[in-house]
Order: sequence, then C-alpha cells, then structure tokens
Amino acid sequence: MFDIGFSEMVVIAVVALIVLGPERLPGVARTVGALLGRMQRYFNDVKSEVNRELQLEDLRKMQQDLADKARAMEQSVRGELSDVGQTIEVAQEALSAPKEPSLESIDPALPGKAAANVESDHDA
Repeated sequence: MFDIGFSEMVVIAVVALIVLGPERLPGVARTVGALLGRMQRYFNDVKSEVNRELQLEDLRKMQQDLADKARAMEQSVRGELSDVGQTIEVAQEALSAPKEPSLESIDPALPGKAAANVESDHDA
C-alpha cells in the first residue's frame, strides 16, 4: 500500500513518542492500527466487488453471444426444414399427379408412327 521502510517507521515512532508522550502512545498506536486494518479491509472489499462485477459483465456478454448464436442456428435449421418441406411437397405432388399414358411408354418405336398417323388424320 505505502512504500515505507523500517528506518522511516522508526523515525515516525520516535517523533510520535516525543509529541504524544509515553502515556498516550500505546492507545494512539492501537487506534491507528485499527483504522489501518479497517481501511485495508474496505479496500479489499471494494476490490473484490469490482472483480465480481467484471466477471458478471463477462458472463452477461458470454450469455448474449450464446443466445445470438442459438438464434442464428435456429433460423438456419428452420430455413433448412422449410427447404426440405418444399422438396417433400413437390415430390408428393409429382407422385400424386395422375399420369397420362404416353405412346412412348407403350411402344418406344410408336411415337414416330403415331405422329404420322395423327398428321394423316388431320389432313383427311
């Protein structure tokens, strides 16, 4: 906290002994010690509270980031599910649509002949 060496403390003690006298010095020393202890505890409490607030803020940021990522993932999954749903609907429509029999399915060589017959029927 303070950068006070042993020699400086001795000088302070000698000056305090001269100024206060030997009768009052022990009481003043106890009071000063108690005040320094309270001050040190107060600083430690403030320091730990600041650290807790910083950690809490970090946790809040992390929670917000995770919530944003979860929303993005949810939107991505919903988009993919929508695409899959559309593909399934198209496939179901294709399967349920009635097929008209084509001439190619009956005889692959027939379309050319059938086309010639259709043209001759229209000419007549």
